[in-house]
Amino acid sequence: MNSGWEIALIVLSFIIIAIVLMQSGKSEGASAAVMGGNKMNIFTRTKERGADKIMTIITAVLTVAFFILAVLASHL
Repeated sequence: MNSGWEIALIVLSFIIIAIVLMQSGKSEGASAAVMGGNKMNIFTRTKERGADKIMTIITAVLTVAFFILAVLASHL
């Protein structure tokens, strides 16, 4: 039964890694802020829309599920 928890954690971790890699990068905004570009102000908030918002929600839900599964696996 213990190996079932380990397999579930490994599968969930690979899914989380894949989802994070599929998200759009926000590095060009960070590099513009560091290099002095005027395109983006570092203190303004940008809202995610469409697929980016869905991917962020999926990532958050899977991360919480991973945390709960890890805690349960360690106590059972």
